Amino acid sequence: MIQVSNLHFTYGRTQKEAIQNMCFDVAEGEVFGFLGPSGAGKTTTQRLIIGLLRNYTGKIEVLGKERNQWGKDFYEQIGVAFDFPNLYTKLTARENLQLIGSYYKNKSENPEELLDRVGLLPERDVRVENFSKGMKMRLNFVRSIMHKPNLMFFDEPTSGLDPVNAHIIKEIILEQKKAGKTIFLTTHNMTVAEQLCDRVAFIVEGKIVNIGSPKNLMIEHGKRLVNIEYQMNGDICEQSFELTDLGDNPDFLNILRSAEIKTIHSCEATLEDIFIKLTGRSLL
Repeated sequence: MIQVSNLHFTYGRTQKEAIQNMCFDVAEGEVFGFLGPSGAGKTTTQRLIIGLLRNYTGKIEVLGKERNQWGKDFYEQIGVAFDFPNLYTKLTARENLQLIGSYYKNKSENPEELLDRVGLLPERDVRVENFSKGMKMRLNFVRSIMHKPNLMFFDEPTSGLDPVNAHIIKEIILEQKKAGKTIFLTTHNMTVAEQLCDRVAFIVEGKIVNIGSPKNLMIEHGKRLVNIEYQMNGDICEQSFELTDLGDNPDFLNILRSAEIKTIHSCEATLEDIFIKLTGRSLL
């Protein structure tokens, strides 16, 4: 669905090379995560693929065609929801969806069904200027999928949402994937990335520094240890063991047989650990 090769991009005013020799691809039906600190080039890359930025060098092939060869019909194929909702604030939620749906040749989903899915049906006739950020985010999200695009770009789709509404948005994204749609996702939320993404790419200063499935990256950057917390003789104890030949380790086996096990965990890294290691920055 997306193939990027030797991509370079420089902002004209600052002459800063925002993207440097970037290469990656996104398969059909894949949820692909783009992770990195602010200013790393995530949004710039999205805007180049979408067509909001031009004058790049290298290759950006989307849906089998070089990006700069697409016309307006490109926007029939994609759905976009940025972190800052792009809505008509003087219109109601229902009017927004009706108007935006009229822009597309594809028959759009029923606005009321979409609003109901994200918990906004009771507010369908309320002007968007009276919505909270979370309500605007949910409306902006369904706006981006209502014309049934094959390729979707989401930037922080759960930002500003409580856990219940964030769960609903994540469920819808996974439903879109199950239906064969392709999703390009940028986020600082490592839990969202781990739950949704088939693969993630870490980007630092315009370069991809690592790419792979969350599970494989977590194993690769973790420790081959298992931590066990147990109670013995009235005391809570904790001990770590190497995973290699764990089943033949007499101390480990003795604990399993004779102690009351409280917790047991392998020590693979979290995506947050990997983010900090690869980017040199915290998530805060």
